[in-house]
Amino acid sequence: MTPQRQALQHLLQALENAASAADRPAARLLAVSKTQPAQAVATLASFGQRAFGENYVQEGVAKLLALRALDLEWHLIGHLQSNKCPEVAEHFDWVQSLDRSKLVGALSRHRSPQRPPLNILIQVNADGEAGKSGCAPEQIGALARSVCATTNLRLRGLMAIPEPTPDPGKRRQTFARLRRLFDQLRLAVPGVDTLSMGMSEDFPMAVEEGSTMVRIGSALFGPRT
Repeated sequence: MTPQRQALQHLLQALENAASAADRPAARLLAVSKTQPAQAVATLASFGQRAFGENYVQEGVAKLLALRALDLEWHLIGHLQSNKCPEVAEHFDWVQSLDRSKLVGALSRHRSPQRPPLNILIQVNADGEAGKSGCAPEQIGALARSVCATTNLRLRGLMAIPEPTPDPGKRRQTFARLRRLFDQLRLAVPGVDTLSMGMSEDFPMAVEEGSTMVRIGSALFGPRT
């Protein structure tokens, strides 16, 4: 068994274990493939992984075009500049990093009505970190209404990256706060079903606190080049 296949199986089992311990459904695995070559993605796809996350638009588009015959699901998880909205709306299946209203109109205008609606997660700066992407928690409602007013976008939920801290208690508090925000959004918007939080170093805790999707890179692909 190759190291990459072994890593995938280990992660899927760890997700099952975390979900079982918390009495929750298993979270989806999003393989974060930034800086990884297309061949590494294709290899992981051959083992059954279908969803991949990219941080940079140009790198992601080049990769998804090279692998389009594999019919994979592509998520933009990095900061989105408004001038990149046409490319993103044309090529990606999900945007997990919507954090301001000006992106809503641009993405909707450039999403072809012949394609399924572009799935949207609102990125939340849950810890109020200066200079970090993500909207403030109190801005979620307005952004959600803006997305729901379009026909080419579909609001699916929230995404967040907690403040990096060695204190697991603080990180758990952030995850719990995000779960409460997610539950509030689900009550207001039918069809909201995705809470994207948790990465290689903290995904079991994120799942315990209610994550439905985790974003894993280095634990699958090894150190980034």
